[in-house]
Amino acid sequence: MLKKRLIAVLILRDGQVVQSVRFKHTNVIHYDPVHAMEAFNKWAVDEIVMINVSRDADSVDQFARIVERVSRQCFVPLTAGGWITSEEYAQRLLRSGADKLTVNTLLADDPELVTRLARRYGSQCIVASMDVKRDESGQPFVAVDRGSRVIQKTPEEWAQRAVALGAGEILFNSVDHDGARRGYDLDSIRKVCAAVSVPVIAFGGVFTWDHLVEGIDAGASAVAVANLFHYTEQSTRKAKTHLAKAGVPVRQQGQSLATAKTPAPTSRPQG
Repeated sequence: MLKKRLIAVLILRDGQVVQSVRFKHTNVIHYDPVHAMEAFNKWAVDEIVMINVSRDADSVDQFARIVERVSRQCFVPLTAGGWITSEEYAQRLLRSGADKLTVNTLLADDPELVTRLARRYGSQCIVASMDVKRDESGQPFVAVDRGSRVIQKTPEEWAQRAVALGAGEILFNSVDHDGARRGYDLDSIRKVCAAVSVPVIAFGGVFTWDHLVEGIDAGASAVAVANLFHYTEQSTRKAKTHLAKAGVPVRQQGQSLATAKTPAPTSRPQG
């Protein structure tokens, strides 16, 4: 049986790992992202996602350097994104050690670039990050540009569009659930999972390990957590144990992961 993945998310603002609450990023959790990643390496996480939410586009150089530092000691697949607006920067992140790219606003502003990246690196390399915000009537719509700009498309419509453009995976997040400690937006996740054939990662709102089980039951292929993992000792190991006890097939510590990577070399090939 295909195992479900547990993913740790590092939200970076100006080079520091921050807490995210409804997409507000004011509380610094780790001043050095490498320290956060080292803990997850030890605690049996399956993948790590790093997202640059800095407001300044000049942060791209700093973020690429951090990706390189983290990747040298990261022994699981690493996804990186934020401010990807060109093929050159996408290539730089991959050369810096990222295994996958996550794109968000790019899906709205330059969809042709998404397709070019998918053709160049393969759909498995492109993760479509989808942020969903509910309007006053409770209807969910997609929001881009760090949740500030609403697109009049439902989550399932946007997911189908992302897959058509070449994305091989969906990272689903909810602005309303982000940091709210009430679990995932399960209704939207169910609809997105039913609308596309690619893996869907549930993200946003986890406060108890039962929330992870609910995400899997809603159809997600993987469950992701940011804030809670940083504040709980041995967090991912405890989460894995809870998932296994609930009957969810997960990779236990010591088992091989087909896509896990070997330690990165100290220098990266050029070209």
